[in-house]
Amino acid sequence: MIPKVFKEVIDLGDGREISLETGKLAKQAHGSVVVQSGKCMLLCTVVSNYHQSDVDFLPLTVDYREKFAAAGRYPGGFFKREARPSDGEVLTMRLVDRVLRPLFPKDYHAETQVMIQLMSHDPDVMPDAMAGLAASAAIQLSDIPFETAISEVRVGRINGEFIINPTLSQLKESDIDMVIGASADSVMMVEGEMKEISEEEMTEAIKAAHEAIKKQCEAQLRLAEAFGKKETREYEPEVEDEELAAKIHDMVYDKTYAIAKAGSSKHERGQALSDLKEEVFESFTEEEQEALGKLIHKYVAKAQKAAIRNLTLDEGLRLDGRKTTDIRPIWCEVDYLPSTHGSAIFTRGETQALATVTLGTSREANVVDMPSFEGEERFYLHYNFPPFSTGEARPIRGTSRREVGHGNLAQRALKGMIPEDCPYTVRVVSEVLESNGSSSMATVCSGTMALMDAGVQMIKPVSGIAMGLISDAETGKYAVLSDILGDEDHLGDMDFKVTGTADGITACQMDIKVKGLSYEILVKALKQARDGRLHILGKLTDTIATPNENVKPHAPKMITRTIPGEYIGALIGPGGKVIQELQKETNTTIVINEDPETEEGIVEILGTDQEGIDAVLAKISAITFKPEKGSVYEVKVVKMLDFGAVVEYLEAPGNEVLLHISELAWERTNNVSDVVKMGDIIDVKYFGVDPKTRKEKVSRKALLPRPPREEHKPREDRKPREDRK
Repeated sequence: MIPKVFKEVIDLGDGREISLETGKLAKQAHGSVVVQSGKCMLLCTVVSNYHQSDVDFLPLTVDYREKFAAAGRYPGGFFKREARPSDGEVLTMRLVDRVLRPLFPKDYHAETQVMIQLMSHDPDVMPDAMAGLAASAAIQLSDIPFETAISEVRVGRINGEFIINPTLSQLKESDIDMVIGASADSVMMVEGEMKEISEEEMTEAIKAAHEAIKKQCEAQLRLAEAFGKKETREYEPEVEDEELAAKIHDMVYDKTYAIAKAGSSKHERGQALSDLKEEVFESFTEEEQEALGKLIHKYVAKAQKAAIRNLTLDEGLRLDGRKTTDIRPIWCEVDYLPSTHGSAIFTRGETQALATVTLGTSREANVVDMPSFEGEERFYLHYNFPPFSTGEARPIRGTSRREVGHGNLAQRALKGMIPEDCPYTVRVVSEVLESNGSSSMATVCSGTMALMDAGVQMIKPVSGIAMGLISDAETGKYAVLSDILGDEDHLGDMDFKVTGTADGITACQMDIKVKGLSYEILVKALKQARDGRLHILGKLTDTIATPNENVKPHAPKMITRTIPGEYIGALIGPGGKVIQELQKETNTTIVINEDPETEEGIVEILGTDQEGIDAVLAKISAITFKPEKGSVYEVKVVKMLDFGAVVEYLEAPGNEVLLHISELAWERTNNVSDVVKMGDIIDVKYFGVDPKTRKEKVSRKALLPRPPREEHKPREDRKPREDRK
């Protein structure tokens, strides 16, 4: 039977469209949709179990995969099968998850899977910008409880004009690359990078994206209505006990308020709150604890959250005693590690990051191989978050999605300040050693100082700050918090991280947990973030004001040379013999890349010994040396022959040419040694290739004054012409 297909089209306003289609594929999923723009097609399915899991959270999995077949390609590597997700896929999963998760009911704990796959790739369409739309559309077609339709779009700006879902080529010209997630009523997520834009410009970009998202939400609702909107499934809600909640509130609220107001350290505060929770538990019998354990935990946490939030809203005080705009004490140090190419420690309160910088050739570039993007990163940052940084012991199972996401944010914050003519591949690694609030922003700060310590000529230093928001819809009160703690991140209504230079924003990541956040509050928060960011930037520049002029003595120096393409083979040698021996002799690393446009060879020479680098440069000069016809060169006699002397160009050692005996002097020369000796340095003139011998010709006598010709005299033994008749 031919399936009945339902379709809705979204007009992007510039001739491009996005279509939503359902009814043809994956009909056993609880919701499925195909999202298409151009030749790009995403299939999204959602399935949620009909029984609640025995956990106190939503076990939601968002999986995004790009199939290589979608781009007509094979997976790289030995096994021709897609394996673990790439960093790019993980970042897209996080973008979608962060918008979806808050919209499921808080007491809905059924195992839920959202799976999105790229089935057909279009080079002019960036698929990650449509993943949020696909996920929400699939959920709207199901019976899964979900608050409202959402969508995500990417926004760029070229010549002051905003572009929704720009192409990759357009993005290269754009000064903004932001992904915004929102419902029709509220912005919920912002992430992106910018070229030093202002807070007002960022707000305008969010508004432009939100207008496009409203149309995409409407299209989802029309599709669900046409398909036949399903009744939302019933599920067993969490048990509530209002009397117990009130009792625990009375036991916990005032004591928590007092603990929060004391302004103690994270460890002391945590211990006090833990003791209070234990005190509450002990007030119940063993039977009550067993029967009501989960509810007691829940209501204690709820009362503690209310007390801490009200302390800030009513008195403007925070857990560690700071006011809302205060930044925790900061201390910094550079050049901490003696063997790295650059290092720095940044400590802000109870958060500490140690960053290292490693300099290398293009061979060390990070290769990105995805169906939707192929390329190399010459600057990249890796972020590590070990469990000891929060005083925990837990298993380490590879790089977490959180580490990928936080590292990517810090990388985007810094990469725009790495000059295009930086000859190195630069790798920054951030080791988070302590964490109590925004280790990703500590990574940006330590990364900036480590780069300057390594001698990377950053255009401008970058700092970052994490901001929070606590608000009360009933009273209209709100407080914007600078430099939030980990607990404030958990208790607050907004968590946003902003990085930038003294002149503008370079990256941001924002998660908004309340509906209908006004742009007025958003702008105020961004401006408060700017003040905090500049304060932190001052601490960084007090530690290291400008990049070191040179790399460290033990760090490799990089020299780049361009050679004509015809000499690449000669420099490599048969089977790589020449370049391998040269690297061994000079203790350098030599990398040769061919420019695809000019076909010239770009030679990178990396070494710690200047003599070795100079030796490589001399060899390159020798191989690529091409004397010009009519020019004069200094040469050294390196071999004596019966018919001439072999001479070597001084400016290109190794380049030899025969100086024929007839070109030594104007006088007749019987022995080469009568004119030159081994080791003599003389001048010769270059005449190019002799058409008769087809060999290069040089001459010494051409530079000497020509002797005058002797007048012709008749021989004495010859008779006059008349006598010979």
